[in-house]
Amino acid sequence: MVVDLDAPLIGARSEKELASPNYKRGFGFHPMMAFVDHGIGGTGEPLSAMLRTGRATANSADDQIAVLDAALAQLPTDVQSRVLVRGDSGAGVREFVGHVHNLRLQYSVGVYGRQPILDALAAMPRQAWKKALDTGGQRREGALVAELTRWLPETFTGWPEGMRVIARKERPHPGAQLRITDENGWRITMFATNTTGSTLAGLEVRHRSRARCEDRIRNLKDTGATNLPL
Repeated sequence: MVVDLDAPLIGARSEKELASPNYKRGFGFHPMMAFVDHGIGGTGEPLSAMLRTGRATANSADDQIAVLDAALAQLPTDVQSRVLVRGDSGAGVREFVGHVHNLRLQYSVGVYGRQPILDALAAMPRQAWKKALDTGGQRREGALVAELTRWLPETFTGWPEGMRVIARKERPHPGAQLRITDENGWRITMFATNTTGSTLAGLEVRHRSRARCEDRIRNLKDTGATNLPL
């Protein structure tokens, strides 16, 4: 059972309770939400949500822990121990990942390109990159994956035991805005997981599938979430 966490921005056209400016220079709310994935074996319903002010951060460990715990409480007891917690780089903070680890659940969360990770990327040999796959299991053209864990320096500390860091690089799609972190035309992103026994390409597809969470958010906005806090 996959539980996705996300913190969407929801605008407000007046000074409603808790509405405030956000980091994208908008005005409104920044709720933290948890959904069941609507992929294979998932039904897609929202499990829990926390109404937050627009200035709330996406990487608040306390808020994510509260929303996750409330989400787990909505699931049948026999399912709670078989949950994969998935999130973007906002979920890739030590305190939250440590909480998921202590619950003995699996996780797949984005991580920022901090210096220890950049050092591992620089130390990793070119042959470590493997072919990436699309959601249909076929080779994804212009995309590669590699595991950085064995090349992480000693300065990479404070994370739970058994965490793996996996990188993905691909050619940005035509028209995509280039980033300062793009390397020789490649866009590199990273995520962390404690899952073992799966291929790198399979783990990467599983993590990238968290984009389905955006479908749930769009549906909520279309059916009333734009009227928060009502």
